[in-house]
Amino acid sequence: MAFDPSTAALLDDRQEWLRFSQAHAKSSATAQDDWWDSQVVIQGMHCAACAFTIEAALAAVPGVKSVEVNAATHRAKVVWSESQVLPSAWLRAIATAGYGALPAADSSLRQQRLDETRQALWRWLVAGFCMMQVMMYAYPAYVALDGDITPDMVQLLRWASWVLTLPVVFFSCGPFFGNALRDIRWRRISMDLPVALGMAITFALSSAATFEPSGLFGGEVYFDSLTMFVFFLLTGRWLELRLRDQTAGALEALMNRLPDSVLRQLGDGSFERVAVRRVWVGDVIRVLPSEGFPADGVILQGQTLADEALLTGESRPQSRGVGEHVVAGSYNLLAPVLVQVTQVGEDTQFSKIVALMENASLQKPRLAQLADRVAKPFLVGVLVMAALAAVWWWPSSPAHALMVAVAVLVVTCPCALSLATPAAMLAAAGALARQGVLVRHLQALETLAHIDTVIFDKTGTLTRDTQRIAQVWVNDDPSPSLAPHWTPEMALRLAAALGVHSLHPLSKVLVAAREAAQLAPLEAHEVVETVGQGVQGRLQVPLRLGSSAFCAAWGAVVPEFALGAQVHLCGQGEWLASWRLSEDVREDAASTVAALQQMGIGVLVLSGDSSAAVQQVATEVGIAQAFGSCTPQDKLARMVDLQAQGRHVAMVGDGLNDGPVLAGAHVSMAFGQSVPLAQSKSDLVLMGAQLSVVVTSLRLARKTLRVVKQNLVWAALYNAVCVPLAVVGWLPAWLAGLGMALSSLWVVLNSFRLAREG
Repeated sequence: MAFDPSTAALLDDRQEWLRFSQAHAKSSATAQDDWWDSQVVIQGMHCAACAFTIEAALAAVPGVKSVEVNAATHRAKVVWSESQVLPSAWLRAIATAGYGALPAADSSLRQQRLDETRQALWRWLVAGFCMMQVMMYAYPAYVALDGDITPDMVQLLRWASWVLTLPVVFFSCGPFFGNALRDIRWRRISMDLPVALGMAITFALSSAATFEPSGLFGGEVYFDSLTMFVFFLLTGRWLELRLRDQTAGALEALMNRLPDSVLRQLGDGSFERVAVRRVWVGDVIRVLPSEGFPADGVILQGQTLADEALLTGESRPQSRGVGEHVVAGSYNLLAPVLVQVTQVGEDTQFSKIVALMENASLQKPRLAQLADRVAKPFLVGVLVMAALAAVWWWPSSPAHALMVAVAVLVVTCPCALSLATPAAMLAAAGALARQGVLVRHLQALETLAHIDTVIFDKTGTLTRDTQRIAQVWVNDDPSPSLAPHWTPEMALRLAAALGVHSLHPLSKVLVAAREAAQLAPLEAHEVVETVGQGVQGRLQVPLRLGSSAFCAAWGAVVPEFALGAQVHLCGQGEWLASWRLSEDVREDAASTVAALQQMGIGVLVLSGDSSAAVQQVATEVGIAQAFGSCTPQDKLARMVDLQAQGRHVAMVGDGLNDGPVLAGAHVSMAFGQSVPLAQSKSDLVLMGAQLSVVVTSLRLARKTLRVVKQNLVWAALYNAVCVPLAVVGWLPAWLAGLGMALSSLWVVLNSFRLAREG
C-alpha cells in the first residue's frame, strides 16, 4: 500500500497527533512523561498473522515501547516516545510491512471504509460473473457422452474458460496474492498464504492442461473449481467485512460524534468558525441544533434538549438550560445555545469514554490469545500436510495429487478459529456500550459469565445520593387559624416555604417534593435559620421547621415515630406535621435484585453506613444478607471469605471508597458519574442511572460464552471432518473453498447475534 510521506509528516504536528493520541499513564513517579498512546486503524489486514506482522514491524522502530493489534477490529495501539520518534516514522514502518494506517479519529476513515467495501464488492462481482460463464463452458464436459463433443470443441471451451479466468486471477484474487507475497518477503505465514498457493497451483495446473493437452497435466482443467472457490471466499470476506463494520461501528460512531468545527465567540461578540482542536477552556461557543457539543461546558444562554444516549445509555433526550452542564459527544437537538467551555481534549468525559472503548477493543481475551498461538503452528502444519498429500498421490496421478494439495490448503485455513472469540467478545461489548455499559477489559466478559455472587454497595449504588419522603404524619386538630384549609398538602407548602431559605439537604427534599407535586408556593417572612437546628419564619402564624429539639424549645410536643431521618413543622406550643425521609432507592433496584436471584445468583450488601440504614434499604429491595458499618478492609475481608468458599464474586459500587474490594473482585462494576473514569478500578463502567444493566451484562456475558464455545466447537469439528476428506481426495477444490468461506461466515454470523442484543 502506497505511503505518502507528505501526508504522514502532517501528523508530526503536535496539534494533529493530539487528535488520535493521549499521554501514556506513567507506571511510576520516576517514569518518563513523554510517552504517548496512539490509536490507528490498519488497512489491508485479514487475520491474526497480519497482526503479528504489524506488531513485529512496529516493535523494531526505535522509540516504540509496545504495540497491540487486534485482528477482529483492525485497530492498533502504539505506545511511543516523542523524544525518540514521531508518528510519521512508525507509520512508515507499517507501510513498509505492506499495510496502510489511518488515525482512528481521521475524518476520512469512514470514506476509506466505504472505498474498501466498494472494492471488495467489485472483486466479488467480477468473480461471480466469470464463474457463471466458466460453469456454462464446463457444463458440456460433465454431461456429454463419449463422442458427443469433438476434441476441437473441448479445446475451444478450455481456451474460453482460461480467458474468463484471467480477470478472476489478476483482479479478484489480488488481495490473496498480495498478502501472500508480503508474507513471503517478511518470512512469515498468514492465512492467505495457503489460499494463494492453492489458487496459483490450480491456475497453473489448468493452464498447463490448456496449453499442452497431451502433456503431463493435460487430463483435466479446473477453471470452474478455481472461479467457484474464489467466488465463495470473496463472498465470505465481503460479508465478514460488512458485519465487522457493523459490529465495530459503535466505537467509530461514538468517536465521530465530535464536530470538525464550531462557532467561537470573539471579543466583539461576533462568531468565527474554528477547528474543534483550537477550542480552549474558557472559550464561549455557539452550538446549533443538530450539532454535537465539542467539549464539556456550562450553558450560558438558551434552553435545549441533549441526546446523550451513546454516553449514558439514557435513550430519552435530556433537558439542558442555563447553568447546567453539557458533555462532549452529546447532540444539541432543539435550539441554539451559548456554552462556556470547561474541559477540552483528553480531559473531557467523552475522551475518557473513547479511550476506555479503544483499549477494550484492542484487548485479547485468554481464549483469543490461545487461538492466536495455535494459528501459526497450525498453518505450518497445513503446508506440511498438503505437501505430504501431494507426495502420496503423485505416483497415481500428478494432476490429482496437486488438486488434493489444493483442497487441503484451502479447507484447513484457520480463519474460523481466530475469529471465534474476538468476534463474539467485541459484538457483546458493542451491544453493552449502546446500553451505557463500557467494557474496560474484554476478559471480564468471560469471567462475568461464571459469576454466582453479586455484592452491592448501598449509597450511590442501590440508592441515589438524594433522599425522598417516605412517610407523613399531620396533626388532626390544628389551631383554628390553620384548620379551615389543613391538609397534608398544605403542611408541605408551609414547610417548603420555610425550607427554601435553608441550605440543609433535608429542607431541599421538602422543597423538591412540593415542586414535584406542582403545589403553589407560599412566601414566608422574617425567616431566620439556626444552623444545625432548623428554620423559623412567619406565614399565617409563626412556624418552625427542623429537629424535634428545635420544636420542643417552642413548647411543641413532637410524637415519637419510626426511626429514620425526620423533619418536623410546629407552631408555638403546637406540633403540626412530621416527615420521615429515607434514601432514594433506585427505581429498578428491587427488580434487579429479583432478576439476579432468579438467575441463581446470591446477592448481598456491604456498606459503611449504619447497620439500621443498611438493613432498611436491603429489606426494601429484597436482599436478605446485609452488613453495615463496614470499612473498606471489612468489605474486602468478607469478599475474600466468599472467594475462599469457591464463589465467583462481582462487586458493584460507586468507586469512591470501594477501591480495594473493586480491585479484589473477580469482576468489578462502578457507576461512571462517581469517579474519574481514567482512575476507575472497575472492569465495567455503568454510565447511566439504571441498575438493571447489571442483569443485562450478566445475561449477555453468559450468552457470549455460549457463543464462543459454539464457535470453537464448530471450528474444531469443521477441521476434524473436512481435513481427512481433503487428504483422501474426496473433497474437490471448489467445495473446500465453500467450506472455508461458510465456516468463517458462520462464526461471524453467530457472533453478530450478540450485537443485536443492544
